[in-house]
Amino acid sequence: MAGHFAQRFHALAGNVERVIQGKRDSVELALICLFSEGHLLLEDVPGTGKTTLARSLAASVEASWRRVQFTPDLLPSDITGVSIFNQGANSFEFHPGPVFANIVLADEINRASPKTQAALLEVMEERQVTVDAVPHLVPRPFMVVATQNPVDMDGTYPLPEAQLDRFLMRISMGYPDHAAEVAVLRGMPTGPRIETLPVVARSQDVSWMIEFATRVHVADPMYDYVVAVVAGTRRSPDVRLGASPRASVALLRAARVRAVAAGRHYVVPEDVKALAAPVLAHRLLLTSEAELRGQTAAQVVGEVLAATPVPQA
Repeated sequence: MAGHFAQRFHALAGNVERVIQGKRDSVELALICLFSEGHLLLEDVPGTGKTTLARSLAASVEASWRRVQFTPDLLPSDITGVSIFNQGANSFEFHPGPVFANIVLADEINRASPKTQAALLEVMEERQVTVDAVPHLVPRPFMVVATQNPVDMDGTYPLPEAQLDRFLMRISMGYPDHAAEVAVLRGMPTGPRIETLPVVARSQDVSWMIEFATRVHVADPMYDYVVAVVAGTRRSPDVRLGASPRASVALLRAARVRAVAAGRHYVVPEDVKALAAPVLAHRLLLTSEAELRGQTAAQVVGEVLAATPVPQA
């Protein structure tokens, strides 16, 4: 069964790579996030393929998806939906917003006001939207893929810590290497487009893969290792706010998916090490002194991993 999971996982990655070239690591991290039933934050400068990756992922899966362009004038009801009075029925009817889809692309999420950003807090954690005291469940699987430009750009609002903590991982696309960028230019007139990508996995396949990943074996020393790594971020002298227990849960879920994507039925320390930075770094708040020294959250995670004893087989 693990072999079947791995085969489908790499088929999806190869399908997305028909459009996103030279970014295999980013593609696989996005798929790990999907099958961990988490949310993904893509942060980078404009033009590096953030939206293209999100759209390619949605096109490769037979599931409903919606795109929301975040702007300063966007209202919370534009995302969650609104109740409208029906004169014929003499009652209010709920009209769902674009968040009621399997994959929701929140494009340039940090361009919206904090009030609109907060409209996603409930649905990202509880998979439901409450309007007029009535909860409305979103379809499963459910994943928010948000893109954002660096916060020092004009017209952006930094995401609050509570919302950052709801993203399972944050990744950066980065610029393509020379060969990949040349390949993009060569394929511009006739290369694959997102609209022509074939569907590789149906929604029931995705649901099965999510469920299968939760049954991957985790040995007791691995539980201790995950907690030790997360707790290490709280003790670091360069950190004023460490990773929460939600980060421990997210790291273990992602490690399970990475393990089975490699064809294994069990988690090894390398799974945790490979995913620690994407899962933990965006949850850390560094001290002012560390920021002045040019220290980054990813470097802190690396130091914690180096200082945490690895469980032996």
